Amino acid sequence: MVSVTVVYEAQLLRAALAELLRSGGVRVVASMSHWPQGAAAEESAPDVYVVDAECLEPSTAAPAAGSGAVGGSALLALIPAQRPGVLRRAYAAGATGFVDKNGSKGRLLEAVRRVANGERFIDDTLAPGFLQAAEMPLTRRELSVLSLAAKGEPVAEIAATLYLSKGTVRNYMASVIRKVGARNRVDAIRIAQGAGWT
Repeated sequence: MVSVTVVYEAQLLRAALAELLRSGGVRVVASMSHWPQGAAAEESAPDVYVVDAECLEPSTAAPAAGSGAVGGSALLALIPAQRPGVLRRAYAAGATGFVDKNGSKGRLLEAVRRVANGERFIDDTLAPGFLQAAEMPLTRRELSVLSLAAKGEPVAEIAATLYLSKGTVRNYMASVIRKVGARNRVDAIRIAQGAGWT
């Protein structure tokens, strides 16, 4: 029987997902609200982590893209529609399975079994999202600046956190605004969050 750990921030949805998996013959060994870090990830390593991809932070320490190993476990990401940034984040975290959150129970159970067997699984409905994720226009540094700006950090604090000058931070923000076609900083944050980049 395949063993699974469920990672989903919302408690009610996490419990419902765990119950859905159990009803499909999957053994749920743990459920948690946040991605496990370090030794916690390896202590109770299941066959598969079923993760709401929005729980994966852009900075989540993870294996190389597409490696599929997380402490010896496979990673299956639940992806919301029209969020290419979240899809990209899941890929960067090493996911080998990608399931549309609007998909059926049968698709989810098939994906769990396939990634547990070392196969890849990509929901057909997510193919356009992969194309959009490949087109993300921002650099890693621009994303770092934008992520801090989205948290309400002023330019001086962003500069101090990233060891940059204030002028460099302003240049990065101007570049972000231009690249995403935004009117201003707030609009750039809205666009990036809508796409799941931050």
